[in-house]
Amino acid sequence: MSTFGIVTGFGAEAALLAGGPWRVAMAGGRPERALALARTLAAEGCGLLLSFGIAGGLNPALRPGALVVADRVFGPDGRHLAAAPALFPDLTARRGPVAAAATVVADPAAKARLFAATGALAVDLESWGVAQAAEEAGLPFGVLRAVADPAPRALPPAAAEGLDDQGNVRLGAVLLSLVKDPRQLPGLVRVGLDTRAALAALKAAVAALPR
Repeated sequence: MSTFGIVTGFGAEAALLAGGPWRVAMAGGRPERALALARTLAAEGCGLLLSFGIAGGLNPALRPGALVVADRVFGPDGRHLAAAPALFPDLTARRGPVAAAATVVADPAAKARLFAATGALAVDLESWGVAQAAEEAGLPFGVLRAVADPAPRALPPAAAEGLDDQGNVRLGAVLLSLVKDPRQLPGLVRVGLDTRAALAALKAAVAALPR
């Protein structure tokens, strides 16, 4: 097939794709950048766009490391776009809608509201930009995500404050957040373990990507 382009959020996700026959762009958790990068990949001749990385769980049945393949993506405005059918046929994953958000959905109550409104399995920050760019260019797109923080679990502030635009840990910001509220520490450790499970699932799934 023609070259295809992948948009990830952060460096740890992009590292899983190193050496593959695809073009990878890293949005740094910024939805507007995901859209711009996906448009660039389309303009450069990619025949398929893919959103790849970790996600927040919305369906309470999904645990850390659960793989999700989207059949459609809901944007923050409620509109949705259909993903390409029959992608990753050999991959064991839950298939269904994915929601995209403008900012991190960290609170279980907010996750529950989004799940009730969309029925989406998971939420991320990049998939809507990929879907929009694909629609504009008349290209198919796909979404492959792994659940990191499950639906019932809140993300501590340090989890979001401690990453830069490249997905690297800003140790100073993490420590400052912990000084302000040491009660975050158990939750932050849990986030690290959940993220490790999600990245391990994604690493195993790379072999299923179209080549």
